[in-house]
Amino acid sequence: MRKKNKRSLHSCNRPSHSTNTAKDRNLASFVCGTTFGWTSPEIPKLKGILDNPLGAPISKAEEGWIGSFLPLGAALGPFAAGIAADKIGRKKTLLVSAVPFIVAFILNLVATNVNYFFMSRFLCGLGVGSVFTVLPMYIGEISDDEVRGSLGSFMQLFIVIGLLFSYGLGPYLSIHWFNIILLIPPIAFLVIFLFFIPESPYYLVQVGDRDGAEDALIKLRAKIDEAQQNKSSFFDIFKSRGLTMALFLSVSLVALQQFSGINIILFYAQDIFTDAGVSLAPEICTIIIGVVQIAASGATPALVEKRGKRFLLLLSAIGMGISQGVLAYFFFLKDDQKSDVSAIGWLPIASLIVYIVTYCLGFGPLPWAVMGELFPGNIKSVASTVTASGCWVLGFLLTKYFGMVADLIGKSGSFGIFSVCCLGAAIFTYKLVPETSGKSLQEIQDILNGNASSKE
Repeated sequence: MRKKNKRSLHSCNRPSHSTNTAKDRNLASFVCGTTFGWTSPEIPKLKGILDNPLGAPISKAEEGWIGSFLPLGAALGPFAAGIAADKIGRKKTLLVSAVPFIVAFILNLVATNVNYFFMSRFLCGLGVGSVFTVLPMYIGEISDDEVRGSLGSFMQLFIVIGLLFSYGLGPYLSIHWFNIILLIPPIAFLVIFLFFIPESPYYLVQVGDRDGAEDALIKLRAKIDEAQQNKSSFFDIFKSRGLTMALFLSVSLVALQQFSGINIILFYAQDIFTDAGVSLAPEICTIIIGVVQIAASGATPALVEKRGKRFLLLLSAIGMGISQGVLAYFFFLKDDQKSDVSAIGWLPIASLIVYIVTYCLGFGPLPWAVMGELFPGNIKSVASTVTASGCWVLGFLLTKYFGMVADLIGKSGSFGIFSVCCLGAAIFTYKLVPETSGKSLQEIQDILNGNASSKE
């Protein structure tokens, strides 16, 4: 038995190297991004004859199911991922989460009827739900308080890089070759994460593997608190005002994220530009949106460190509300009033650019970053499961029924509702969301328990 180094579990003076390996961990986020962007270039092909492996166009109902099977799978994925995160560890759970993506892209390669795509999108959803449950938890556990917010923001950055990957390649490659290329990132993630990224020290201490925790800390050089608590159940959350408030904030923030309309924008970006009748080719518009996403997401980590999460969430909600309101007005003129909108054909692109910029600055990455820092290690997996699953249940409902609602109240009404929801998110953030950047778990819990000021 080797001699224990007490400093190894408690040292807070040595530098953190977490940032250096953030890119390796967030390759999983990149894979999620490619699946989010997949529908935008691929559904138009499946609705036609050319480059359609099915031999016949899909129906509107089938199009809706292809779009909504991913969030449906993502609503179920967190339950298995949350249990696995405590049973086999954060690292192994993330490794397993890559398998559904690989199987999904293989199904796309051999698809002969639409059911293959249904199953593929559902499997992608299972993978997405697992990643969104475990990756924020893992990042929150291996990061120092001072850099936790910026590292959490990297998740969004790699998601939008994956989106641009799909937006940029999908329109110009056949469905077959596009999905061959999409197989490479999840396989690369399996190899890199398996051999080069350690398990969370929090988890290793929880299961009594203090030697393994020391080895992980040598690689991560991260600060951790004592994590050897007893495993808690979901109902233990409600025994503490602070934990109850933490769950309420986590679920509310991801719900407001979904009600901002982001999945509609991401899944149907190309169709939205086609319906808007913009002068640029729809696939070019989506590439522009993808580039803007990367630029905005790349700025977020630095802004989190300077201005904090609360300010960025407020700015994000207001910006999204205004831009969606402008988009609703455009469709009101075009579809409801039958006005000539050729003079303002640039407006949908400008509105969505503003929307994407403000989304990526706040409500894109920060609800997940906040979720990763509100809960102690013994309750984190169950809280993350509930939050991620709730997020994707809403994502499924919105994606599945957006077309139906849009047919009833028009795109102007739909985007108008999203605009109101975004402005409601601004009010919610201003009234209830505390600043968590740079604060320890104990400081955050003191605020949520009412023992300290959120502006302190």
